[in-house]
Amino acid sequence: MSGSVDLNDIKRRMEGAVAAFKSDIASLRTGRASANILDPITVDAYGSRVPLNQVANITVPEPRMLGVSVWDKSMVGAVERAIRESHLGLNPIMDGQNLRIPLPELNEERRKSLVKVAHDYSEKAKVAIRHVRRDGIDGLRKAEKDGSLGQDESRSQSERVQKMTDDTISDVDRLLAEKEKEIMQV
Repeated sequence: MSGSVDLNDIKRRMEGAVAAFKSDIASLRTGRASANILDPITVDAYGSRVPLNQVANITVPEPRMLGVSVWDKSMVGAVERAIRESHLGLNPIMDGQNLRIPLPELNEERRKSLVKVAHDYSEKAKVAIRHVRRDGIDGLRKAEKDGSLGQDESRSQSERVQKMTDDTISDVDRLLAEKEKEIMQV
């Protein structure tokens, strides 16, 4: 990497922060049921914690209902417990190896708290993006200092890194605004 910083690597790392943010906000519940709601849940299975989707099939049979079909009968209790203790405010109903999870109406207070969580996720993504920017700028300064990169080229690449940062952060802001609108929509 002599002579410059790998701009493609910087772009890839920034896009990774956006992808993580998209995944985080996808798990936030809006008015409609989504299997993604259960993504953050892990279950005690076979001596370790595994994601819920590795021990069960998740379906959306109705707009306000989730279905969880546990593959191994001995795991039903652990899955039910994990969902109940997940801080998502869900109360599964056991039906043999299946769980039905009715989704409560989102009241104003709950919507506002979900928006706050979305804002926290966006801040986390922006911090990650700024870390990538800092790494890139530091790399350019180092390359300029050790003489492997001219001052003009360093300035030009720094401006490109800053533009990538600005564009990526505005992507996060746009996604946040869309999610906020979706959450607040009654």
